[in-house]
Amino acid sequence: MKRSSRARTGATATMAVLSLALITGCGGGSDGKDTSEGSNEGSGKASSSPTTAAKALSAAELEKLLLTQGDIKGFKVTSGDKTLLKSKSEIKTDKAECAPLAYAMAALAPGETDANASNTVTQDTASAVASKSPEDLSDADIENAFQVKLTYVGLSSYQGDGAEKALKAVSDGVQACAGGFGIAAQGEQQKITKIAPAKASGSGDESVAFSVDLTADGESTSTTTQVVRVGSTVATYYTVSFGKTAEVPEAVLSAQAAKLA
Repeated sequence: MKRSSRARTGATATMAVLSLALITGCGGGSDGKDTSEGSNEGSGKASSSPTTAAKALSAAELEKLLLTQGDIKGFKVTSGDKTLLKSKSEIKTDKAECAPLAYAMAALAPGETDANASNTVTQDTASAVASKSPEDLSDADIENAFQVKLTYVGLSSYQGDGAEKALKAVSDGVQACAGGFGIAAQGEQQKITKIAPAKASGSGDESVAFSVDLTADGESTSTTTQVVRVGSTVATYYTVSFGKTAEVPEAVLSAQAAKLA
């Protein structure tokens, strides 16, 4: 009973953090702008040549490139997730240079484009635990059964060198926003306490990654965001998991990269 009580409490707290992170952990620029200029330092693979002749895909075309159920084993894919924010106008940050990071966390385009599509991918930890015999279950297995690991996946597409500029804005933002920033969405206020470079996936033509420390309902958590450019398309991945640093699952990165190749 004691173990079950802890599990239920953990699950409730997890969903509270996930909900607040989705609504208020994804901010936009206070002046409505979503990019900033600066050095292209960061934790990703640098672009060797601009795709100045690139053509942007439409939102409908991007929708077809998103992961769907069956594309990735052990994960549930939710297309048309109504909990995802649809517009940058819904969110604000107190530092304009941090807006690209916030947009990436919200599965919105980190650069200047209206061509955007998004969905959510949830790791099916409960099924993995359910496949075991009761006598084989450990405390870690039971905790994992209530561990929600949710990844917001966003695709955006750009004309000319817009995709490179979007990656640069994210890379610059990681440096400029190291001390954190304030965000607001739908009347809720939130504080990101720290931004730090993280190990990028190295996939695509260039990639940038950053970790995010935030506090929600008195609970602290760390999340990771990956931003990957493939030609004129930018893929963003923001993973949330309660109680420990949430890394973007390699399986999600690989499966989405395969659809963009």
